[in-house]
Amino acid sequence: MTPIPLTPGQVSLEQLAQIYWSEVTVALDDTCRPKVEIAAARIARAAEGSDPVYGVNTGFGKLASHKIAAKDTSALQRNLILSHCCGVGPAVPRPLARLMMSLKLLSFGRGASGVRWELVELLQQMLARGVTPIIPAQGSVGASGDLAPLAHMTAVVIGEGEAEVAGDILPGAQALKSVGLEPIQLGPKEGLAFINGTQFSTAYALAGLFEGWRAAQNALVIAAASTDAVMGSTAPLQPQIHSLRGHRGQIEAAAAMRATLEGSEIRESHRDGDTRVQDPYCIRCQPQVTGAAMDVIRQAAATLVIEANAATDNPLVLTEPDAIVSGGNFHAEPVGFAADMIALALSEIGAIAQRRIALMVDPALSFDLPPFLTPEPGLNSGLMIAEVTTAALMSENKHLANPCVTDSTPTSANQEDHVSMAAHGARRLTRMVGNLNYILGIELLCAAQGIECRAPLTTSPALRHVVARLRTKVPSLTDDRYLAPELEIAKNLVAGGAILNAVAIPMPELS
Repeated sequence: MTPIPLTPGQVSLEQLAQIYWSEVTVALDDTCRPKVEIAAARIARAAEGSDPVYGVNTGFGKLASHKIAAKDTSALQRNLILSHCCGVGPAVPRPLARLMMSLKLLSFGRGASGVRWELVELLQQMLARGVTPIIPAQGSVGASGDLAPLAHMTAVVIGEGEAEVAGDILPGAQALKSVGLEPIQLGPKEGLAFINGTQFSTAYALAGLFEGWRAAQNALVIAAASTDAVMGSTAPLQPQIHSLRGHRGQIEAAAAMRATLEGSEIRESHRDGDTRVQDPYCIRCQPQVTGAAMDVIRQAAATLVIEANAATDNPLVLTEPDAIVSGGNFHAEPVGFAADMIALALSEIGAIAQRRIALMVDPALSFDLPPFLTPEPGLNSGLMIAEVTTAALMSENKHLANPCVTDSTPTSANQEDHVSMAAHGARRLTRMVGNLNYILGIELLCAAQGIECRAPLTTSPALRHVVARLRTKVPSLTDDRYLAPELEIAKNLVAGGAILNAVAIPMPELS
């Protein structure tokens, strides 16, 4: 596979999404090589000098006052990596680990890290030949870099740790050898350059961003189906309502829902003579809520694309002034804020979706749909407990949406006395998106059942395609049956993009 070229400092959200979704092979544009090599040469000279330079010829953190002899700089870097491999918990999924590696390449490519080009080449070849480090997901507080997870990633570079190759878990050196690669002995600062950075937190935040945006798009389609199921009004979707307010997300959400509902016989059947004056907010205010959430996700995206292109290790090799300077670019506060924003958006999309489900199963509110959407209520409970499941998931996401970035605890003997907690702030997004996709999958089941209850009236052509796609996997609900596998199927149809493909209506884009 030909690698896609990445220009450090100029990589787009679309390219990052391609790396995540498709696990493509990447390579830095060769134009960045001279800067990388100049910075590496400057670090090599500093290592031979008498002046202390943090992490080059000194210890780390609270041990920075300890001077290290030039002959020991390689051992210093190796010890750094091995001592920092203290992660615990489940392994980072392969797409995320590969995204981490790609982000680290982008950071090196800015020419401020001081690593040799051969390390860039080894990372690129590991991606190209399918060597994926096994990285425990827990252990970073998101400041001084994502130290533990990045150390586990780097361990394979030096022939330690473990990696996955073609489905097998192998010791690091063996994994490299199996694809014709060899480990590299780290030089001055190179271990520090690998582990000082936000690439773990940023990779997880980007995954939450991309998966969350897909969920938001699905929410618009499924919300349109729910609107038709309860015979809701499309009047609140009129363009001028939304242009008068002016928010991009709201305007685009309303437009997508209008297009999705276009041509519905169900809608036309109650356009005149409907005794209801207004729908509940979960129907009437869908563009205002989901659209606002989409705008928040876009704001987070702007932060994350900057961070993905950033040099985030320490110290940095500067050109203006010509110096090697300790700073704090490893502090993941921007990523933590972005992750918290995405979490809030995911929680709200799920909250309003859950209320639509509650509306559809309640005969007092659903405009003549059968109780719990079963054709024979009483003998059958229908989707009663599926709705309860969504209430549990909604509540779980509300708790998970509480900010992580406002928490901090001192580490490393108070040297690192304020931390971002961006790592688990970003990591929790995976769980939240999973919960949201279950909520949306169950809403889809309810909406399809409700639409079918309106027969012989039909929904819009776009939504007929959606219902038909669902029915290839999940039949209509008649008598009660074992539903758990069907909830899983519905969730997977949402998460995998099958519903968006079926509707064939353009949805709002992230960028």
